[in-house]
Amino acid sequence: MVDGLKTYGNEEINKKFEGKTPVFICTIATTDTSKIHGISGAGASEELNMYTPAADVEIMKYGAPHCMEEIPETVSEGEAAPTPSMLTKACLDLTGCDLEVVDAGCEIRPDLDCYTLSNSHGGDISTGKAVENPKEIYEKALEIGKKLSERYDYLVIGESIAAGTTTALGILKALGYDAEYKVSGSMPYNPHELKLKTVNEGLEKAGIKPGDVEVFDAIAAVGDPMMPAVAGMTIGSSKPVVLASGTQMSGVCAVIKAIKPDFDFTNVCIATTKFVARDETADIFDITKQISEDITINAVDPKFETANHGGLNNYLEGFVKEGAGAGGAMFMALMEGKTIDEVLDSIVKTCSK
Repeated sequence: MVDGLKTYGNEEINKKFEGKTPVFICTIATTDTSKIHGISGAGASEELNMYTPAADVEIMKYGAPHCMEEIPETVSEGEAAPTPSMLTKACLDLTGCDLEVVDAGCEIRPDLDCYTLSNSHGGDISTGKAVENPKEIYEKALEIGKKLSERYDYLVIGESIAAGTTTALGILKALGYDAEYKVSGSMPYNPHELKLKTVNEGLEKAGIKPGDVEVFDAIAAVGDPMMPAVAGMTIGSSKPVVLASGTQMSGVCAVIKAIKPDFDFTNVCIATTKFVARDETADIFDITKQISEDITINAVDPKFETANHGGLNNYLEGFVKEGAGAGGAMFMALMEGKTIDEVLDSIVKTCSK
């Protein structure tokens, strides 16, 4: 047993990561879905949601954003909840892990070298026109997965995309899964009705009957650019993969299974936070079991209740929960042999700068 870690599923999979050398990949994208009022708390406003993914990876690389003046804040009460990219930054600094950034389609581009898979960002899924070129994104990402898995023992693939749980609901419902009222969110109040209304409008306008659609057509209608990118890297990898996120990655798993029905999920785990695993407004476990009984979920408890940092306490109240691969970054640090106390200390220092 590793202090600060609870494994739901096959604990043996973690032996594939212990003491090995990973690369951390943050896949970023933006969609016009995130501009719908009240659907996401990933930024201080709907307008700033479009800056959050680029700012997140700039924080990971430079320690501060370049595309905007202030560090992006998740909507919260009292002292602002630190963006989860600061948690990821703390773990990258603690482990010395290499960082790669994959831009699957952003309106605001990051100021750093990265893999660029698309020149267009995602649309509003309520229009039924969400992603222009999902198969092209997938095919480019497939090659990235192959390339990086030749250099590292395993891949940790995180994501930063505002309104990602809404698009996750979109793809899950399109592919025939029962995900209504089960995706998580970045606020204590989970706007399920708004998410469902947005998805249903998109499905209707695209003429999609749930469970009866080709996967890339589903992404094109009600998905987002991050999905084919992460699915491609995961399928392309010859090494084990950690999917670093919450219910967004259940959507990715659904895409992977639709593309490759015989895909071996025993070589993959989802790594997230306890805030997602214990989210009473969602159910990541039910969603993933519908996709495959072989999907293991690792949930990290960063013990924020012991931290002397007001902003981190917002995570305990249901704000943020996950993002920018934070859960996977903490899991990666634990697999390297760092203690959860060392992880927390690095997070507090990073957030206090």
